[in-house]
Amino acid sequence: MPAADLVLTAARVHTLDPARPRAEAVAVKDGTIVAVGDRTDTADWTGPGTDTVDLGAATLTPGLVDAHSHPVWGLEMAAGTDLSAVTGLDGLRAALHTATPTDGWLLGWGLDHNAFGDQPLDRRLIEDIHPGVPVFLRLYDGHSALVNGAALDRAGITGPRTFGQRASVVCDAGGRPTGHLIEHAAMDLVQPHLPTPSDAERIARLRTLLGEMAATGLTGAHVMDLGDGTVPELLTAFEAEGELPLRLRLAPWCMPGSTPADLAELIALQSRAGRLWRVGGVKFFMDGTVEGGTAWLEHADCHGQGTDAFWPDPEAYSAAVRTLDAAGVGTATHAIGDAAVRHVLDTVATLGPGARGRHRIEHIETVPDDQLPRFAELGVAASMQPPHTAYTRADHSDAWSRRLGPERAGRAWRIRELREAGAYVALGSDWPIAHHDARQVLALAQEPRGAARRGGGLSALMALEGVTSHAAAAAGEADVAGRIAPGHRADLTAFAADPLTTPAGELPGTPIALTVVGGSVRHRAV
Repeated sequence: MPAADLVLTAARVHTLDPARPRAEAVAVKDGTIVAVGDRTDTADWTGPGTDTVDLGAATLTPGLVDAHSHPVWGLEMAAGTDLSAVTGLDGLRAALHTATPTDGWLLGWGLDHNAFGDQPLDRRLIEDIHPGVPVFLRLYDGHSALVNGAALDRAGITGPRTFGQRASVVCDAGGRPTGHLIEHAAMDLVQPHLPTPSDAERIARLRTLLGEMAATGLTGAHVMDLGDGTVPELLTAFEAEGELPLRLRLAPWCMPGSTPADLAELIALQSRAGRLWRVGGVKFFMDGTVEGGTAWLEHADCHGQGTDAFWPDPEAYSAAVRTLDAAGVGTATHAIGDAAVRHVLDTVATLGPGARGRHRIEHIETVPDDQLPRFAELGVAASMQPPHTAYTRADHSDAWSRRLGPERAGRAWRIRELREAGAYVALGSDWPIAHHDARQVLALAQEPRGAARRGGGLSALMALEGVTSHAAAAAGEADVAGRIAPGHRADLTAFAADPLTTPAGELPGTPIALTVVGGSVRHRAV
């Protein structure tokens, strides 16, 4: 074997390769793993140019991957004041009073629906703060916002609007906009008026963010958007200046009303790629969010909402999926409610056997018993975000649980049951909806919060598989990623302690000794 470029040794290597689950050393050549063995084997792998790194007591695993993230578009979503710590209306008003407008706008993000208690979202609650300054506050779910009168005036919103997807400008009985904008089409009325950073600013912020993500052990992310459509050009410009800290796999959106020409364009986009990024798959929405009243449910929520799909004609969604599948393109569908999950599974059931492993469902916050085994039967991966459980409460007093009622809230985030039913379960953060730290994802997968506690968490090994081998399977990359084995990508993460034996509560504080992407070190602890 030619001398390796990089040789890593560690106290233990969890390969997740059934052929050799444990090892002590890994050799890398040209960005690919070429040998896995014991410390005594390394003499045969090295030469004058080999970089040899002894990680001491650390544990080496396959590179961690966030299976659902928005690192480019999320920089726009996370603009302004971080409101994620706000717990009540008084706290919100205090945070806004001390916030400083930027470029003529007061922006905020991460605002929890629970902060409003039983009050409906209404601009009257914030209208007296910074009079005359337009305010845009994005709710934590990313699917809704609260704006004030000045923002409505800037966007020319004076009453209700009709959209080609399930979205709404909420109005009171007199037709007055309350400032509550639900779903992307409604928020997009304001979006063109918000401050826009330059490409240079976007690249600089992205470089910082991806570097921070690499420091938590992440080597890649499944990016569930293509932003405003300029992301391929942005990433190309980024790579002209240097290497991306992470490997990115992007899925552009397919929205209601998409024409055959639109679908053909999505298929053509699959060829776009750079050194460490590529377009892979298409993202759909079958519903919205529980808190916003737009999750598609089999019977209405406590407000009488949730009985409509995001696609006004669900069969049009199914037809679009069939067109993409025939072209060999995988799909990822946002489906939170039980009716949405059922429809996606029903759609995949109409595809041929070649569709197995090509399609996935995102979020799956409530699902009935009879749907659990269908994921494995149909080869549909479940992509879930354990940090979302922190927005709920065990006593079901939170907005999510109250909307659904005790029966559906009692089957929240059935992550363990999906694994036990044989499904691939890929794990992610949905940054900026929740923090991107992969160690938090691992911890909360083992010990879910709030309403999700009843279903139980994953074992430490299952959690690690969720951000490695199962994430690779969900992306159709199990043959090149997710394991430490010869022929696989040299994407590797080194923990200071063993993630399979460290208590879940201690994982977020466990240092990351090393992050390697494509054989190149992206993070090394001092």
